[in-house]
Formats: sequence, structure tokens, C-alpha cells
Amino acid sequence: MTRKDLHTRLVNNGTSLNVLFFGTAEFAVPSLMALKASHHNIVAVVTQPDKPSGRGNKVAFSPVKNAAITLELPVLQPKRVRSPKFIARVRLMNPDVIALAAFGQIIPAELLDIPKYGPINVHGSLLPAYRGAAPIQWSIINGDDHTGVATMWMEPTLDTGDVLLSSAVTIEDTDNTLTLTHKLAAVGADLLVATLDNLADGTAARLTQDDTLATYAPPILPTDGVINWHETARQIDCRVRAMYPKPGATATIKDRRVKVWLTVPAAGVVDEHAIGTILALTKDMHTVLVGAGNGTAIHLVEIQPENGRRMPADAWARGLRLQPGDQFS
Repeated sequence: MTRKDLHTRLVNNGTSLNVLFFGTAEFAVPSLMALKASHHNIVAVVTQPDKPSGRGNKVAFSPVKNAAITLELPVLQPKRVRSPKFIARVRLMNPDVIALAAFGQIIPAELLDIPKYGPINVHGSLLPAYRGAAPIQWSIINGDDHTGVATMWMEPTLDTGDVLLSSAVTIEDTDNTLTLTHKLAAVGADLLVATLDNLADGTAARLTQDDTLATYAPPILPTDGVINWHETARQIDCRVRAMYPKPGATATIKDRRVKVWLTVPAAGVVDEHAIGTILALTKDMHTVLVGAGNGTAIHLVEIQPENGRRMPADAWARGLRLQPGDQFS
């Protein structure tokens, strides 16, 4: 039976699940859109409270709230989902499924026990790899050639529940957190709908995670973006791409901190003692070539000085009167 045939049968049989959707970040938006386009019913969308943003501290809606408003869906924004008042409200709603993607709060057991078809999470890794808050960033930092998405039966512990469906995604050398998030979010949206279809049809299979293979992806801190020039050019490039678009990779030279937005590892071997040293300002490529670990070198392509705009690295270097031999701290 094809997926289209299964959809037709479920709709004809009236087997649509009432779903309470939890999500906040951009990663969750495609899942919400796909769920809305499916035959399942969204009873409400739960997202994080609005927060001040930008220099003017204007109140900003989460990406999921903006999408929910566009889709004309009811929105709930509890400060704490573990509050008795919110849990009581969910009990009254009596959803068949709680579906979560990039929400931002730990869901307590009292909520997980409410839906009869289960609490489902869309996670941006191939579990048990990269349990935690930042699986996409850490897969890039670590130089992995692939990652993926898994739908998981939620438990009160950190991403330890049974895996329902998963799909692998290639990490290209040009991928950063923004582009890889878009890829994984699209895959996750399809997996979520397929998972709900399987739950409704009674065909969902649960695969227990092997805890001995688990790795962890803690939240990204600003210090994770500080470039260590003793790393190889590829490792530095992976770190820069993982920090895009935020918090951004950083480096310091002449007591001035800059953000490094784009890099390209250089071909060939350089003096292994030139770590963190400017080797050349390339006129043809408009880059700054810097020595890195193990005799490698990396082109800085796009730089942003503090309180400045993003610009080609060679223009930034000329403005600061940098020259070969100057060294990053």
C-alpha cells in the first residue's frame, strides 16, 4: 500500500488524530506546516513566550507563533509547561498526540502521560547520536559527513525514548547551521506526518536506543565560537560554519575582536610554526590567508569588526593596516 493509499484510507475511516503541537524555533515551522496540510487536526500550538529582541528591545514572536498566526491556529504561550494550571488545561483538551519540535522546555511526565497515542518529538540527529539541545551545530563542528532526523517517543529524560522513524541527510562541505537546519527541518516534517499516520494505523514500530552508543550535544556557548588556530584549517572551517548564523565565530588581533563569517581551507602545506599568523592578503581572492594547525592554512573570506558591517576580509585587513607576519591572539 502506498502512502497516498494509506492517507485515503485513514481519511475515509475518519482516523485523524487530534494533535497538540509544541514548537518555537525555525526548525519546527516545516513540521507545523506539514501537519496543517495533513488530514490530522491541530487543536492548538504551544510556543515560548514573546521576548524582547534587537537594539530597540521590541517584542518578537517566535517563528512558530508567526506561522501559527498565518495558519489561523490557536496559540498558547505558558511561561512554564510544568505549571499545574497549564497541565490541567491540556487534560481538558485531551489531545490524541503531543508532537514536539525545537520547543525549548523540558516536558514533564504529567504532560507526556496525557495523549493516548503518545508524545512524539522530532529530533535533529540520528539518535542515539547527539542527544541534547544543539545536535545540528555539533555534527558540523565534529566534521561529520552525515547526520539526520529521528522521530522519538518522548520520555522525561533527555532524548532517550524509543525511535519511531529516522532518515539520514548528507552534510556538504559548504553547509552551515542555517542551511543544514533547513534540510533537516524539511525531512523532519515528512517524518512527523508519517509517524502520526503509523500511530493512527497501528503500525508504528518502536526501536529502543542503544545507550552505549549515545553522544551528547550541549547548548552552544559563545566560547564555542572562539577560533583556536592550533586546530587544522578544516576544523576551523567546521567551527565557523557551525556558528553561522549565531552566535558567530570570533577571533582577536591587535586587541580587536572580529566575527568570522566565511572561511575556505587552503590547499597545500605551510610552515607549521605559522599558527595564527597572517601569511598573505590575496588580491585575486580578496581573502586573508592565516596559518593553522598541522601545517595547514585557511582563507578568511568574510569578516565583521565590532560595531561594523560584514565585509571582504582583505578590505577589513587593509582598514586595520594588517600585513603578513601579524598574528591573531
